Amino acid sequence: MDDGLLMIPGPVKLHERIIRAMARQMISHRSSDFEEIFHFCINQLKPLFGTDGDIAIISGSGTAGMESAIASFSKVKRIACIDNGKFGERFAKIASKYVDVDHLRFDWGGSINLERVEESLANGSDAIAFVHNETSTGILNPAEEIARIARRYDALVIMDGITSIGGDVVEMDRWKVDVAVVGSQKCIGAPPGLAAVAVRDRAWEFYSEKVPYYFDLKAYVKKAEEKQTPYTPAIPLFLALAEALKIIEEEGIQNRISRHRKLAHAVRTWALDAGLDLFPKLDEYSRYSNTVTAIKLPKGITDRELRGALKEEYGVTISGGQEHLKGKIFRIGHMGNVTKRDLLATLSAVEEILLRHKACNPAIHSAMEALR
Repeated sequence: MDDGLLMIPGPVKLHERIIRAMARQMISHRSSDFEEIFHFCINQLKPLFGTDGDIAIISGSGTAGMESAIASFSKVKRIACIDNGKFGERFAKIASKYVDVDHLRFDWGGSINLERVEESLANGSDAIAFVHNETSTGILNPAEEIARIARRYDALVIMDGITSIGGDVVEMDRWKVDVAVVGSQKCIGAPPGLAAVAVRDRAWEFYSEKVPYYFDLKAYVKKAEEKQTPYTPAIPLFLALAEALKIIEEEGIQNRISRHRKLAHAVRTWALDAGLDLFPKLDEYSRYSNTVTAIKLPKGITDRELRGALKEEYGVTISGGQEHLKGKIFRIGHMGNVTKRDLLATLSAVEEILLRHKACNPAIHSAMEALR
């Protein structure tokens, strides 16, 4: 069994309590035992979303949650999809299967031009979909500002919060985001395979009867009133999710957010002191991600040399760039139950390899100071 250190932007390494939770004997999904677990998960997820609205939990990946959010509320004329990274692009691809799309493309790693967003809404888009935390580029997009613009046009707002919910501030109700999605394997710290979708009342005005059978959020929400899922759920994953949510409850969501921010700050401090360049370009609205840091690959070393040696010599796995960013950036995930020790071990190993190639300055002391 690989006992290495997984430092990618999800899936994340599991807490031992979560592993043990999945090892229990199978139970009936129509039993009172499952109903208790399901009800606990629903109630614990609401404050992570920042909502009092409905919650649907789907046995499927985060992408299943994205598609259910688009398909269930596709009674719109046109949806503006913001794309400044891999997962914004994915939202546009999903939406194009259901409705007319205004694909708002921006440079990957660049900030969103809010004027273009408003222009799309003014010209007839009556819904907008965007990624809050774009892990492909390490940028946190301005969710509150996007939702504020959408409110001026009474547009439906759908947000991918897959890598921000549970690790950063998300306030659906206050921001007036109508639909939001989270995946189990990111900041929540559970295994992959569950997606939760939160829905505020207003979103049901856009509900489409033509939604595919399995992705019909109305069916999930209706069955949730009985503390049940409409179809057979992935029971071991629900057991894991419940334990992960217990861990979050014990830590406290504000403490968890603070821990994510401190870890992110330490990585950015280390990178800059090491003479490395952070990848995303920010404006007055966007921020660096608090759950993953994207760093430009320095001269003198290739992606294979860095990540290969890191895995082979130290047992540490980090991520490279996606699509046209392959070989240009590397990404360090710091979400879920990552500890200071995990982070310092990762940065020390990355630094040793970069120093070997004369590709950075010694800077691990900076990370240590930032973590104090």
